[in-house]
Amino acid sequence: MADGHVFVGAAFWEKAKSGTATAGVFRLDPRAGTWASVSDGLPQDVEVRAFAVHPERASTIIAGTQVGPYQSDDSGATWRSLSLPDPDAVIWSIEYHPRDHRVIYAGAQDNAIYRSDDAGVSWRRLATPSAGGQVTMRFPTRVVRIAIDTQEPDTVYAGLEVAGVVKSTDGGETWSDCNGSLLTFTERDEYKSRIGSDTDTEGMMDSHAVLASPGVAGTVFLANRMGLFRSADAGATWSDLKVGRFSPITYARDVRVSPHNPKRLYGALSVAAASDEGALYQSLDNGGTWERFDAGVTIDSTLMSVATSYRTSDRVYAAARRGRIIGTEDNGASWREYQVPGNVQGVYAIACP
Repeated sequence: MADGHVFVGAAFWEKAKSGTATAGVFRLDPRAGTWASVSDGLPQDVEVRAFAVHPERASTIIAGTQVGPYQSDDSGATWRSLSLPDPDAVIWSIEYHPRDHRVIYAGAQDNAIYRSDDAGVSWRRLATPSAGGQVTMRFPTRVVRIAIDTQEPDTVYAGLEVAGVVKSTDGGETWSDCNGSLLTFTERDEYKSRIGSDTDTEGMMDSHAVLASPGVAGTVFLANRMGLFRSADAGATWSDLKVGRFSPITYARDVRVSPHNPKRLYGALSVAAASDEGALYQSLDNGGTWERFDAGVTIDSTLMSVATSYRTSDRVYAAARRGRIIGTEDNGASWREYQVPGNVQGVYAIACP
């Protein structure tokens, strides 16, 4: 392959062990098992919570930092700022439009969403989405994932932590929430969860990832504290995929689709936000059934994110909170484990071009 690097981003994590570093961008050469800190052009003590790899140019990658997005065109060797209207925007998500790669969305703290129509040269802030059911926590609400419907290119979904899911049908100019059906789940005890607020709806509003299926029009997936959920009607109603039938752990932090097979999904499952166990699952039937994918590895903290490669279906990597990285280059036949150097924790993001 032209570029076999894997990128890992870390950011502040309040539960990290005292004195532990929680920042940085790291590049792994999985064949050699060697790491490099790649920070030329990035802010000092950079915090990264999201990556986006250009779908056609593997050497181009965008990192979402605590002061906006930065882009590298040379596989992380150097970086330059993609200046937003708000220079101190804390970025939590980055997404290229699947049809027009000049269009890029960035999601930030305080429910801010930005759009570029010229490959990141200029940006504008879109309307700030508000969601029915938003939960007040001790941290600001943030846009943790943006998903674009490949068959309806003006339809955009955003996962909000802790405010469920919002949807736009005009490219982000206006937003409506998709939370009505999600909130009805909390009428049952098994979907009630409160940790940092005064409402039992907190768990269902605690979105971590949203995915628009490229293969089935109007199908949307959601990973949240309570598990994995699917909508077959563009967010109007939701059903529980009941991943607990297949996994003893159900806290869902990420859900991704293979760029090579729209029915193949990957789910990052754990016990809780701060836990000593994680697992990577896959579904080959659009979320109907799930099986453990990461055979023979040990994930000793919450599994935070999954990365797939545009160039080959054989390549899948995942990152855990305390710096454990797992990866396969042969479609799950074998796996290798790596540890981010320097005992860095607070790992949020991973990318494998």
